[in-house]
Amino acid sequence: MNLKISGGTKENGIIVGNTYDKYSSKNPIVKMIMEGFESALSELVAKVSPTEIHEIGCGEGYWVLRWREQGLVTRGCDFSSHVIKIARTNATKRGLSASLFNIRSIYDLESGRDSSDLVVCCEVIEHLEQPEAGLQALQRVVDRHLIVSVPREPLWRGLNIARGKYLWDWGNTPGHIQHWSKDGFVRLVAKYFEVIEVRNPIPWTMLLCRSNH
Repeated sequence: MNLKISGGTKENGIIVGNTYDKYSSKNPIVKMIMEGFESALSELVAKVSPTEIHEIGCGEGYWVLRWREQGLVTRGCDFSSHVIKIARTNATKRGLSASLFNIRSIYDLESGRDSSDLVVCCEVIEHLEQPEAGLQALQRVVDRHLIVSVPREPLWRGLNIARGKYLWDWGNTPGHIQHWSKDGFVRLVAKYFEVIEVRNPIPWTMLLCRSNH
């Protein structure tokens, strides 16, 4: 699926969306890594058979549009007005409604308005200044299940260094201000949700969780 992307644009000093189209990359290593991520996420989504998916931090809309084209009821939100504008353009180019996407910060999520039986929040929590506040916000809108993922450290940084990227910051991707090992992230999320499955697509930690309220 070829999408328009933000290309590393900053909004309020924060890098938003994707710096490059990793989902359509021809690089064999990137393709292998993304296939692992997509396989893990797709398997977890299928496992819970959602009636609706709300993706928090949807960026340019790749997953929302892909799920929609698979016949699933989906929608997405992102704090960035810039990437939501791109997501809406990507939707209309596919004959889908721009209303699938809304501007919303994770911190502003509201029960009811933003609730869904499956909430997906991948590659978001590492960008948050207040990750626990973000998880508390997710608690308000997860009716049944949550899928959440973050880069697995220090593997993520090590792989960046190995490919000669971000050497000035010891391999840290710009915009990543939180860093967790697999066990550390599981412990954090378990404070707010019941963690029922852990996946490790290189180089991420991905959790399937159940609402505990």
